[in-house]
Amino acid sequence: MTTTAAPDNTALDIASALIDAARRHGADAADALHRVAGSQSVSVRLGKLEDVDRSESAEAGLRVFVGRRSASVSGSDLSPAGIDELAARAVDMARIAPEDPYAGLAPAASLATGEIVALDLADTHILAPEELRERAAEAEDAARAVVGVTNSEGGGASTSDAQVTLATSEGFCRSYNGTSYGISASVIAGTGAGMQRDYAYRSARHLADLQSPQEIGQRAGDRAVARLDPASVPSGPMPVVFSPRVGGSLIGHLAGAMSAPAIARQHSFLLGHEGESLFPDAIRIVEDPLKARGPRSRPFDGEGVPTAARALVENGKLTGWLTNVASAAQLGLELTGHATRGIGGSPGVAASNIDLLAGEMSVADLIADIKDGVLVDCLIGQGVNGVTGDYSRGAAGRRIVNGAIAGPVAGFTIAGNLLQMFAHMSVASDLEDWRAVNVPTIRIDGMTVAGG
Repeated sequence: MTTTAAPDNTALDIASALIDAARRHGADAADALHRVAGSQSVSVRLGKLEDVDRSESAEAGLRVFVGRRSASVSGSDLSPAGIDELAARAVDMARIAPEDPYAGLAPAASLATGEIVALDLADTHILAPEELRERAAEAEDAARAVVGVTNSEGGGASTSDAQVTLATSEGFCRSYNGTSYGISASVIAGTGAGMQRDYAYRSARHLADLQSPQEIGQRAGDRAVARLDPASVPSGPMPVVFSPRVGGSLIGHLAGAMSAPAIARQHSFLLGHEGESLFPDAIRIVEDPLKARGPRSRPFDGEGVPTAARALVENGKLTGWLTNVASAAQLGLELTGHATRGIGGSPGVAASNIDLLAGEMSVADLIADIKDGVLVDCLIGQGVNGVTGDYSRGAAGRRIVNGAIAGPVAGFTIAGNLLQMFAHMSVASDLEDWRAVNVPTIRIDGMTVAGG
């Protein structure tokens, strides 16, 4: 497939045309998001080609304001006639929508009008379908070569590119593009009722940053075999250690609760805890949407506001809420560059490229004083209450006995409250930097474990 080496001026023209059409049909203000994307993936199973998928799309979303009333529409017919029809429909919908005193566009003074930082998000390397198939097969072969692996759910390889363009009636019209490459493998170990499944995957903006298919496949096989013959866990309070592959979800819950829309709706367990020390002083959580080759990097947010690196948690304390235009207006806060939006609907809020910074202890030192605990490698279910912070998830992983990692365990539940969990958090030194949310191994004391 062909990657987009530079922003396409056609996309800028289409986004501007949508704004012009909205104003022509009577909108007082408008913004338009245009997205062009392409992807290709190949999967194999047991050495044979399983699936080939290729997709290309070009679509746009238009949000219009008539006074304090607004509406959003989306479409893929981006011909002059299609743009005109889309704008007319949006304005007609806005005229009958309820008023919203907080919705609006980012003011011109807040927009990212300076030079766009070079984020190096796009690779020009093209992978042919045959190359994708070869990489998928190499990953599966490596996984199946692990002693104890008995079956396969397949290996996969993919590549994609996308260009995002945002225009507003405040005079903003800018674009950026990026690519992504991925490898995955999923296999089964054991037989009969004792079978266990696990997987491994990796993704990167640039092909050169992607681990080899053999490394990823072997990791999938090793993980599946390590889960064989799991024991049960006794119930009671004990330390719970989260591996990096699952620990990022804890920081995801934090970021979601820090969103100003959640605060405005009083739908966040962080409400009323501003200024408190929620984490130990050594805990620092940072965000960098301008990270070179970052998986969620972007030079401006979904409303055209510039993004910037910042700490989310400093010296154990929150640094403030994450806003978009509507929530900033409702709460009387500044814009923070965290607006995000899809092709349809109003902007939401999200952080980009989050890192829970590493501690000084190795994983061995982190668990050395645990007489009886669990290391969680897999989380099951969605038992997290965003309003109260109550946390309850099914889990599987490994037992920790007398400071050492023992055999596999499964069929247990871990429970607590996120505020208490944050307060009892400590971290190891094994931070890797490739996910959208990167964390080292995390230890949380005092959680409740319910064995099967």
